[in-house]
Amino acid sequence: MERVSGEDSFVELHCEEVEEPTSTPWLDSKGDCQQTDAGGKVYEVSSETVSQHLETPAGEVQSYILTYCKEIKIVQEAKDPGPEVQTSSEASEEEKNDSINTPEVTSTHTKTQLESLLEDLGLEQHYTEKLSLSKILQIDEKTIADEPARCNSDLPWYFLKKLMMVNVKARNVKCTSECDGDILNPLDIITALFLCSDAFLQQEISLKMSMCQFSVPLLLPNCDTQQCTLMLWAMRDIVKKYRPQSLSQSKGFIEDRIVLSELPMISFVRLGECSLSKSEILNKLLSNSQQYHDTFVHHDMEGGDSPRKISDGLTEITWYLPCGNKNMDIFSEPVAIANLRGDIASFETQFCFLCQTSAAVFVFFDELNSECRLLTNQKDKAQIFLVGNHQSKTFSLDAVKKEATKLDLTNSNIILKTKRTNDADFVKSLRKTVKDVVENTKMKMRTEQMADVAHELGILVDEDCPECQTAKKNADDITAEIQNTFQYKEAQLPLQGQIWKELTSLEKEEFRLQKIGSENVENYKSDLQRQKEKLRSKQNSYDISNAMICFINAISTPGIERCYFLKWMRINLDNLSQERLSGLREQYKEKCRNSENKDEIKDIDKQLSSSSLGTEHFFREMGQIYEASLFLPETHPSRQQLQHLPRLCAELLLDGFPLELVDGDASNIPLRWVSDVLSQLCDLVSPKSKILVVTVLGVQSTGKSTLLNTMFGVQFAVSSGRCTRGAFMLLIRINEDVKKVLNCDFMVIIDTEGLKSPELAQLDDSHEHDNELATLVVGLSDITIINIAMENSTEMKDILQIVVHAFLRMKEVGKKPKCQFVHQNVSDVSAHEKNLRDRTLLLQQLNEMTQAAAKMEKKEENKSFTDVMEYSPDTGNWYIPGLWNGNPPMAPVNAGYSEAVYELKKNIIQLLGNSESSANDILEFKEWMSSLWNAVKHENFIFSFRNSLVADAYMRLCTEFNKWEWEFKKDMFRWVTDAETRISNFGTVAAKSENADMTELVKCLKSEASTMLTKWEETLLDNLTQYFKQTEGHVYLVEGYKEDFSNSAKSLRREMESSVLNQLRVAAEIKQGMTELERIKENHTKEIEKAVCALIDECRKKNVEMTDPELDREFDKMWNETVNELSVSKLQPTDVFSCVSFHLRENLSCKGSHACELLSQQSLKDCGQVPFKYKGTGLLKQLKCTMSKSFITEDHIMCVQNMADSIIASCEQSVTEKMERKNNYHDSYIEEILHMIDESLQNNQDVKTDIEIEVSLKQHICGFAARHFQKMHEDFLHVNDPNRCLTENKEKFRADFKDVFYERDQCQKKAKEFTDRCLKPAVEDLVNRCLGPDIVGEMMTRQEFSTRMFFQYSVLLDLLSKDDSEKCLKYIWKYKRYVREWIHEQIAEHFSYRPMISEFEDRHLQSSINSINDAISKANTEKSDNVKTFVSHVCQELGDKLVIPQDALGAFMILNKANQEQFAHWLTECVKDMGQALGQKFKNTKMKLKNLHVNPQNELFTRVIGCGKQCPFCAVPCEAGGKAHTEHWASLHRPKGLGTYKWHKTEKLVTDICSSSVNSDTSFRCNATNNKWHPYKDYTKIFPDWKIPPDISLQASDYWKYVMNKHNKKFAEAFNAQPADIPESWEGITPEKAKKSLKESFSIK
Repeated sequence: MERVSGEDSFVELHCEEVEEPTSTPWLDSKGDCQQTDAGGKVYEVSSETVSQHLETPAGEVQSYILTYCKEIKIVQEAKDPGPEVQTSSEASEEEKNDSINTPEVTSTHTKTQLESLLEDLGLEQHYTEKLSLSKILQIDEKTIADEPARCNSDLPWYFLKKLMMVNVKARNVKCTSECDGDILNPLDIITALFLCSDAFLQQEISLKMSMCQFSVPLLLPNCDTQQCTLMLWAMRDIVKKYRPQSLSQSKGFIEDRIVLSELPMISFVRLGECSLSKSEILNKLLSNSQQYHDTFVHHDMEGGDSPRKISDGLTEITWYLPCGNKNMDIFSEPVAIANLRGDIASFETQFCFLCQTSAAVFVFFDELNSECRLLTNQKDKAQIFLVGNHQSKTFSLDAVKKEATKLDLTNSNIILKTKRTNDADFVKSLRKTVKDVVENTKMKMRTEQMADVAHELGILVDEDCPECQTAKKNADDITAEIQNTFQYKEAQLPLQGQIWKELTSLEKEEFRLQKIGSENVENYKSDLQRQKEKLRSKQNSYDISNAMICFINAISTPGIERCYFLKWMRINLDNLSQERLSGLREQYKEKCRNSENKDEIKDIDKQLSSSSLGTEHFFREMGQIYEASLFLPETHPSRQQLQHLPRLCAELLLDGFPLELVDGDASNIPLRWVSDVLSQLCDLVSPKSKILVVTVLGVQSTGKSTLLNTMFGVQFAVSSGRCTRGAFMLLIRINEDVKKVLNCDFMVIIDTEGLKSPELAQLDDSHEHDNELATLVVGLSDITIINIAMENSTEMKDILQIVVHAFLRMKEVGKKPKCQFVHQNVSDVSAHEKNLRDRTLLLQQLNEMTQAAAKMEKKEENKSFTDVMEYSPDTGNWYIPGLWNGNPPMAPVNAGYSEAVYELKKNIIQLLGNSESSANDILEFKEWMSSLWNAVKHENFIFSFRNSLVADAYMRLCTEFNKWEWEFKKDMFRWVTDAETRISNFGTVAAKSENADMTELVKCLKSEASTMLTKWEETLLDNLTQYFKQTEGHVYLVEGYKEDFSNSAKSLRREMESSVLNQLRVAAEIKQGMTELERIKENHTKEIEKAVCALIDECRKKNVEMTDPELDREFDKMWNETVNELSVSKLQPTDVFSCVSFHLRENLSCKGSHACELLSQQSLKDCGQVPFKYKGTGLLKQLKCTMSKSFITEDHIMCVQNMADSIIASCEQSVTEKMERKNNYHDSYIEEILHMIDESLQNNQDVKTDIEIEVSLKQHICGFAARHFQKMHEDFLHVNDPNRCLTENKEKFRADFKDVFYERDQCQKKAKEFTDRCLKPAVEDLVNRCLGPDIVGEMMTRQEFSTRMFFQYSVLLDLLSKDDSEKCLKYIWKYKRYVREWIHEQIAEHFSYRPMISEFEDRHLQSSINSINDAISKANTEKSDNVKTFVSHVCQELGDKLVIPQDALGAFMILNKANQEQFAHWLTECVKDMGQALGQKFKNTKMKLKNLHVNPQNELFTRVIGCGKQCPFCAVPCEAGGKAHTEHWASLHRPKGLGTYKWHKTEKLVTDICSSSVNSDTSFRCNATNNKWHPYKDYTKIFPDWKIPPDISLQASDYWKYVMNKHNKKFAEAFNAQPADIPESWEGITPEKAKKSLKESFSIK
């Protein structure tokens, strides 16, 4: 054994492994290893080992936990290990040898140095299951926590976290805790990570290390296998840009992949021990005086002096690259510097490799000895230089001379550091030598070529794996064909060229209709569609190119090979375009700085576009192939074969490859392709599909991609000039520990192309593209990072205008993205304070831009940026230093840049975590993307935006509000029923009220009603507030409607209050009107009772047995006498016509004298006898005089007639309902009808009417109503005539008279009479009063009645299925009547095969019977003198539930001599029979609906008809929720021909749809415009309450197109017009397409 230095000593260990399966090592709490033998004895071995430094190849000797023991203590029980055996490391050599050669303790399992270290670092699992890039990039707690490494197992993650953010302090890793033993050498950590990473992570680590100007592994050792690997693949991604002296004059530069660069390599190695720090000297060698940087880890760095455990044999490489400045460049030409760790005596293979690949090898030594044979044995290309330390004690000049002679070395090949030489001079001397070698050597080699040398020496090459080689071959097969990029794209990628750009242009024109001229809108759109189909057919006519077949096949290969293939493709394509594009980008940049010659810039931009070719172009072609295939029949083989493409792309997205969202060349999104990819992605990750989106926007070439790459460790393409085109998205997984904070599964990062300054934008009309792009990405984002440069205020202003515009648009459509302004290249530590003025200026600019944007979007209520979004100048701005610390290419990334970006990242994640809104899932993101892009295709984004997520959120809000509204109404219906019962029973034996008079009772009830209404209003408003507080369901999207629904709640309260108070008033007045009548009836009954009693006494006094005929004669005689004496006067009817006439005059009194004159011209009795016909007078002539020659509205008479018919139908319905209740007439009835007419006229203001129309319509309706009310009143008087009532009861009195006379038992008979005549009608009445709300409640469980939108969808779907032109006409012309009938049909159908009505009736019936039985039981317990008192008690108990008919009760009470107990018994029995009888009676649904107190048909109609407003152009009904909304809208508009619009000259029906017209340059005129032409685009000036957005898609209106096409002739006949000229594209619309369009328009899933 040789001694190599005074400091280090080593022992050579020779151990044998003994397999003993029964023995298992384990650690006690102290960390000592204990081993049991087969007999159960425990040998204790101390874990304190001799400190050893092995300068033999690391890992050659396995690492054992050994102790030099003089004796072994046997421990009987494992639990009590006893005192540890301490041994000195100073044991004699002999003892050591004995101990080692004859071990008394053998282990069945020992760990190698590598295994031990990996376990220490927590990486043992990843040695076999390699770490992947996606695993490293995922966001976990460590990503956002600042906690330092607590133990060694934290170190790799700490290093990776810092490295992925390109932090130059990444290698400064050590634990805060001392318990983990020695500090680890950073090289060991780096080596361990490379050994535990997959090829792609190795590549990323190398790239990031290179950016930090760290040396990267060239040869990676594995001390277990004694093999090393050439890390060629790991370095493939490193691209360097530099300027050699030869290009300094021309200012040119070289940008090349470093493994392809032919450079001289200078290697530095150590022979034996060396007192000089080779790595530190190399760092000084490579650093100029201005910027020193630790490229290589050395002993003075943190952890650098720790013994290396596994990294000896590691060969690192770095590159010195000149910048072209003589004063700064150390070497004028580029050079690679390699550094071998460890003694070359132990690593001969690595040394041989370096000798064969290097221009020169510098050997550092202290002492030259027999190991020098290594130097003399090398017959290699490299020059050998000896570098020694003359000051070393072991240095021998003679040995150096001797060795120099052997090697034929000159003095220039020997560099010695003497006492007189300081470090700076020594480095200078070394640098000069290296410089000479670099300048004079011809030995230059590409790293790629080194693989051949490696193979010869048995060194592994990381690229040799079969997957990598197969992928390389596949990629080479494709890229080898590329000679001219432009021609190649034309030949191999033809679908994305001119055809795709033309398709884009046609798509935008379909939405904008800018070139329509005077052409018919629908014909023009149909023509555009034909052109699109031709282009798609043209695309389908191309065979898939060879390149695309190869590409698709290659990405269809299994996982790892596919990833290699795409990397190779990117590498090859970048290599091809590197030379051409680098120069062009620099030219572009230079020209942009001085944009005088705009044509040149435009030309360079075009060249850039045509010369660039990346993998995105192949994916773009794949998207076009897929989209074109969708235009083929579903069964077409080509279409079938391509269905898997979106899934392939989704899998790649999941693997971390970017997806192109926006094609920057065509300024378009292939919507179907991207949507299907996202759908497949959702399937792949389901149910974990929640995402949050971060986007960056800013001026081009301001480091946006670099910012994202640094922040998230991703790899968006980075280069100078206009690099990123369009927008790309990447997925980053969220780890489980952060999911609870962010409530999402993935983060989506979107990188966009830079926005251009206006001068540049004008060159290629890209200003519009920038606006579109900004709107899209802001709309998709949860947080938008805006990269700005304050120093260029003009440019900043222009960019801010685009950004603010996008934010304003989002605010208006309900999306609330957050933003962070990033100011780059701000290096001062006090930047935040210093830039207070800048922040104030920025806010001022933002406010200016907001006002400008608000004016353009016609949303001028937005005065400041804070009106648009939450923004604080102090928390919304981030200052980030410059990227490079010094001058590139040798400058590392600035540590301040990395740290500032890290703080921004933490802040962004915190903002996302604190967000009130919930994360979208992938499908919702897809919906947003489609909606936003469709909207940006329109000129007016806010007006055009339609989104199914917003529609869903609105639908949910409407559904919830409708439920609350119905609960409110239902509760009030119940309360009014009870209140009316109390009023009806007032003053009778059933009265429970203690109020003295009716006025007092009504006052009390009104107070109760007001309290209930207030409670319910507060409940509704509170429900609304709570609803908007929830984070799920995207409620934030509809927050703009909160005020509307709040107003609707208040409006509902007012409506209900008016209705309830009116019902109370009417009930009280009717009751008071009946009081006199009931008094007369009661008096008559008493008189009859007296007379009958007197007759009984008289007959009994005769003491003669009287026969029935005799009793009848006596009774008839008494009856006639008594009735004559009662002087019954017949009730005189009121003249209802007079009352109605009075109220009509009152109603019209405010309309002026002309209205009164018109009223006087015709008697009300003559009105309403024949159908109302509007003939039209001067108004029509006046209209016709001003009509357009080419376009005329429908015949005015028809329009007025239609409106009148609708109003008359509603009023007739109301009159019929009131008559069915068979109450007395009340003035409130006519007041209600007049109010209905006024409200309808108000809602139909677009129909031009005058006072004559109004008067004649009101006279007609009032005449009809008065006639019916007069009859109702007279019928009521007839039914309630006292004389008739007496006569009706004559036979009952006769029977009672005989029963009393004969003293028969009346109990059973009277019980039946009381049940049939008093209780049964009361129970039926109760059921009828309660059944209405039950039916409404049941119908509301059906989706059709959940919201107005779904109701419209259901009606139209039903209409489609019936395919009946008459029904279509009725729906269009008599919408309200059609809807009423449809609702009635639905109710009848719903309950025809469901026993629910019977269930409701049974429930109320059972409830009533229970109440009656309870009342009987309670009355039984009270003492009653007679049956009358008993019955009074029963009635009183039932007084707040049942209205007992007073006539029947009065008649029942007289001559009642029944026994109370027996009566009670029979009454219970009769009630039971009554229940069964009524149960049988409740059968006929239609009859039931007629008699209900609350008409379900009406209630549902009111609910679905809403505000009743109709589109001013096509008369489609408004679907907005609540009644108090401020804006009317409908999901689906229809051709104006269906609103009877026709062309003036041809009389043909118009096919234009208003949702298209509002987007065109055509004009309209109508009454509202005073028959002057007005642009459709500005229709809101005439109809400000209506919002008519363009259709949700170009196929959305297919429903009405199909209907109009199908029934064109029928409609023409009905509208007195000629059939429309149907556009050709309409002919192909099938019922299935119509149904699909219906679903799409109403956002039905």
